[in-house]
Amino acid sequence: MKAVIQRVTRAAVSVGSETVGKIESGLLVLLGVAEGDTDADAEKLASKVAKLRIFSDENGKLSKSVTDIDGGILTVSNFTLCGNCSRGNRPDFTAAAKAEEAKRLYLHFIDAVERSGVKNSASGRFGADMKISAELDGPVTIVIDTDTL
Repeated sequence: MKAVIQRVTRAAVSVGSETVGKIESGLLVLLGVAEGDTDADAEKLASKVAKLRIFSDENGKLSKSVTDIDGGILTVSNFTLCGNCSRGNRPDFTAAAKAEEAKRLYLHFIDAVERSGVKNSASGRFGADMKISAELDGPVTIVIDTDTL
């Protein structure tokens, strides 16, 4: 699994004219599920994201997690994170998990985030053409690949 995590003051995702998920202060997580990813990967990544200390304390140090600040996590599926751009200029997405398994693991990740103590969990709609709006905070952006955890 691959995740791009962005600290935000607010974020929302819509499908057509319907807002399907939104948060105030917290994290926007773009989640890519690769072929071979497992439930254990989803659990490990969700725990890591919930515990990432990338919010400032009273001294301006990055020492607080999203759960410490009672923030939210907005998770959006993004198979293009599994793209391979090593040959040519058109990405190859064959490393992305098949849709049925990717959706299962995406939902498992969201469930694991909720079980990790995040009070406001929201998500996009798997497989939909989504529009994301976000106000980045910092900006602070972290990339995590479960292959390197």
